[in-house]
Amino acid sequence: MSDGLVDRLNQILPKVTSDAFLSGKGIGNEIAFYIFDYPPEDELRVRNHIQFLLDHIPKQKPNLRVSHVNLLDFVLDHLRKRKLLDKAIEMQKTKGDAFVQRQLATILHPNRIAPAFAEIAQPDQHDLVLVSGVGSVYPMLRANSLLNNLHAVMGQTPLVVFYPGRYDGQSLRLFGKLTNGNYYRAFKLVP
Repeated sequence: MSDGLVDRLNQILPKVTSDAFLSGKGIGNEIAFYIFDYPPEDELRVRNHIQFLLDHIPKQKPNLRVSHVNLLDFVLDHLRKRKLLDKAIEMQKTKGDAFVQRQLATILHPNRIAPAFAEIAQPDQHDLVLVSGVGSVYPMLRANSLLNNLHAVMGQTPLVVFYPGRYDGQSLRLFGKLTNGNYYRAFKLVP
């Protein structure tokens, strides 16, 4: 892990617990969505840091209500609730990845799954929502499409997405390679 990434990780806790960040100060009327991009090869280190954050945010700011959503766990639970997970696994074994992806496209469509995300994240009952597992859930669910559909359900609650790839302030490049071809507007959590 590069020293630059360590420095950036160390800036997260003071940033997300600051009153200015939590109140949306300095972002105008923009939606409080933030991206923390990082090299995909540092995924395990970032996961450990997310756990560090979850352990230390209550110590730093005891009344701060934080929700953490791992997108892979979220999608698996979503499919389980609909009794589709075992069927999807069986289809994948017999008919392949592409077939399963097409079959799940409707149930995992971002405009249909955004309300389910809101049920889990409960932005109205939390002061901050952290999102991880972006790379693990690809290509079943794409972060930029989900984010575009979360605007309506997140309200004023800040959302931080840990993104294994690059974000240049306009577009997301998953794993530093895959481009979505779409403009996406969010704030870089830590430059």
